Amino acid sequence: MKSILVPYDFSEEAENAFQLAQELAAKASCKLKLVHVIEIPTAQHFNTMGEINMEDNFIDRIYMVDLVDKRKEQFKKLEETHAVKPYQFSTNLLFGNPYAGISSEITEVKADLVIMGSKGSSGLEELLIGSNTEKVVRHSSCPVITVKSPLKAEDLKVIVFASDFSEDSKKVMKQLKDFQELLEAEIRLVKINTPNSFEKSKISFEKINGFVKANKLTNVQIDIYNADTEEEGIIEFADEINADLIAMATHGRTGFLHLLSGSIAEDVVNSAKRPVWTMKFKK
Repeated sequence: MKSILVPYDFSEEAENAFQLAQELAAKASCKLKLVHVIEIPTAQHFNTMGEINMEDNFIDRIYMVDLVDKRKEQFKKLEETHAVKPYQFSTNLLFGNPYAGISSEITEVKADLVIMGSKGSSGLEELLIGSNTEKVVRHSSCPVITVKSPLKAEDLKVIVFASDFSEDSKKVMKQLKDFQELLEAEIRLVKINTPNSFEKSKISFEKINGFVKANKLTNVQIDIYNADTEEEGIIEFADEINADLIAMATHGRTGFLHLLSGSIAEDVVNSAKRPVWTMKFKK
């Protein structure tokens, strides 16, 4: 792991993500970057000199100028504070759509890991709006950890990896294995059996054992858990064994197909109290 990116909006959740990122960056001796995106209302734009034009709305113009100055000063202080840390630290202030800004920064810094704060959402709000966190989880080219409460890297000792252990799952296992080794953590491999997706235990154990051998995994346990739905099963199993982190792969579907099929990973990110590590399948 060479580069960690933290989208930072100065919220409590973002601060929790930042604190975890600092510990992981120190542990891995890698780069750590904060990115903050100031969303410009549609009535605003930049002129050719890089100044904000706001169509005669003087109050809004003053507010935006003050906000930009405030964020620049906050980032300057953070850079000064982290100049002596055991990792290379930097910040970037962007303008526009938050998701687009975060996505471009992931590509720009060639991030190996994104750590984001999340409040979670459900029901109608999730369906109609979705969150920037959800979009990053769905589309990011690198693993994403979503954090909702304060968390120390040294406490991440038990990781639940919920999967069907198909060939697609192997595509994300290398990154999770690297993360496991960095933390010196145990991985609990779990297959969730549901009424609509049932598999005999013998078949599941054979498949998971083959997965362990193919990926040369160590410090692992294998589990099969029965539940009404995959989402409920993953969260309930993690609760029962008091896991420190849930890890999953996500298919990254979009549009109408996404609405029809949903995404178990995104549902877990929204519902779980624990931090969740996700990575999109690479086709």
